[in-house]
Amino acid sequence: MTGALRAEFLKLRTTRLVAGMTGLAVGLTALIGVLEAVTAGTGKGMAIPSLGTAGGLRDNMASTGFALLVAALLGVVISSGEFRLKTATDTYLDQPDRGRVLAAKAVAAAAAGAVSGIAAAATATGITLGFAAAGTVIGSALLAAAGAGAGSLIRHQTGAIIAVVAWGLVVELVVGATLTTLGRFLPYTAAAMLAGDTNGGGMPQIPRGVTALPYPAAIAVLTAIAISIAALTTVRRDVT
Repeated sequence: MTGALRAEFLKLRTTRLVAGMTGLAVGLTALIGVLEAVTAGTGKGMAIPSLGTAGGLRDNMASTGFALLVAALLGVVISSGEFRLKTATDTYLDQPDRGRVLAAKAVAAAAAGAVSGIAAAATATGITLGFAAAGTVIGSALLAAAGAGAGSLIRHQTGAIIAVVAWGLVVELVVGATLTTLGRFLPYTAAAMLAGDTNGGGMPQIPRGVTALPYPAAIAVLTAIAISIAALTTVRRDVT
């Protein structure tokens, strides 16, 4: 059995099979993971819940279904390759006990499948966490842009700071809790949920009952708000 195992692992090490199939698993996982993240929360077709929810994050991290199928195909190729390459005769002449040969192939295939699975799981996790982290980066950038417009609009620095803090801590909580449909379009709430805060969670807290916008929609809303505020601070206005 030891000799048969060594032979099977040698075959795997000296061919590009595992690397190729692992690359395919990673590629498919990345494609599905990105598509799911981008369409999360849209409610269309097979879209997963928003990444601002625990369910959405879990579903996106579990986008490894095609990698599982690739692992099964890897086992098929490991076994059937002997017959395609006409090496089965040599293999069974060297090890007449076919049960041992098949067991060795199964063990080798399991090890190769585990490598493929680890790579796919790491890819799915990286994409999910990457989108969640990117939400914080993008949300911060767009809120800063909106803040620059607010500062130019209000002009009195202390007054502008108080207005922005009051808006985020008071106004959005009241409006969001009262009008949950409108709440998801408010700038701080949209940015916080883009960053991964959940319904009723976060600090400052997101109003309960507000559902996160899909990733692209949240970015579009924040961009529109930043542009709108900037438009109000027209250059024709007296700066003194």
